Amino acid sequence: MGGAKLESQAAPNQPATKERIISYAEAGVEAIREEMRRDSSIMYMGQGIGARGGNFQQSRGLWAEFGGERVRDTPIAERGQTGLGIGAALAGSHPIVDIVFLDFVLEAIAEIIQQASTIHYISDGRFKVPVVVRAAGGGVRSTGPHHSHTFYSFFMHIPGLKVALPSTPFDVKGLLKSTLRDPNPVIFIEHKGLYGSKGHVPEEEYLIPFGQAIVRRPGTDVTLVAMSAMVTKAMQAAAQLEKEGISVEVIDPRTLAPFDKETILTSVAKTGRLAIVDEAYASCGVSAEIAAIVSAEALYELDAPVLRICTLPTPHAFSPSLDTYLIPSVDRITSEVAALAGKQL
Repeated sequence: MGGAKLESQAAPNQPATKERIISYAEAGVEAIREEMRRDSSIMYMGQGIGARGGNFQQSRGLWAEFGGERVRDTPIAERGQTGLGIGAALAGSHPIVDIVFLDFVLEAIAEIIQQASTIHYISDGRFKVPVVVRAAGGGVRSTGPHHSHTFYSFFMHIPGLKVALPSTPFDVKGLLKSTLRDPNPVIFIEHKGLYGSKGHVPEEEYLIPFGQAIVRRPGTDVTLVAMSAMVTKAMQAAAQLEKEGISVEVIDPRTLAPFDKETILTSVAKTGRLAIVDEAYASCGVSAEIAAIVSAEALYELDAPVLRICTLPTPHAFSPSLDTYLIPSVDRITSEVAALAGKQL
């Protein structure tokens, strides 16, 4: 781990020294800058990530420091840039391939699933593919059906891929640094709506291990698992429910592969109720997988059926009012979790 401090279990979001408040986007830039200075094999490629600094300023300043050899703008050709990244990884580089909008990762899905995830296995471990596919998902400002998706469950399904889903600036930096030290292909998915959010990020180096969920808020009545931008909404709903006498424990998985089921199972054993809020669709998604795990391994701990609160199964809309209705809201989470706990608001 190169001497970096591992995240504290006691207070993972409150490092003891030198706390700063920076944005989610800045945290990602810091992580990449520090790792590129540390490791000359890291290169960054993507659409508009060079001098312009990216659509979301997620690469701001990197081109100026590292130049066009290591920070390369690419054409709008997601499959081509991903294939190039996989080839570069096999040749000894550690590339970051920025797809920018997660929706268009579908253009590169054959390269990711048929190549990046399998080469280590079919080569009997002789080859590694340390490629990072970075992209931003989620519905923001009613961007319609082509720029609003959350496809992370696709990659959780595939052996050989790791999947990160940070919800805070602290997690962006710690997980991205761990990603850039991992010899495996990693799908690193941020949320467009979180890039401007701010939080504590320490100045000293730290890493967040994959497969380690975090309890964002302790509680005793309901376990609420939330991911990415839904973590903020879950926390707001939990605060409202506390006023109604309902204690909600909020858990953020942070990585989907590997997945920390033990933290969730331990919480369910305490609360007896499980709700999952996910911006993706319910069918065949992460919420379904979590429900299946708990049903298989903690069925007799449950006092009520598992509740899933997901985006309604309709393509995202350009209409702000309709798109707001489709995506889980704080009010919807609050009312449905209250009903799960046996209370009508």
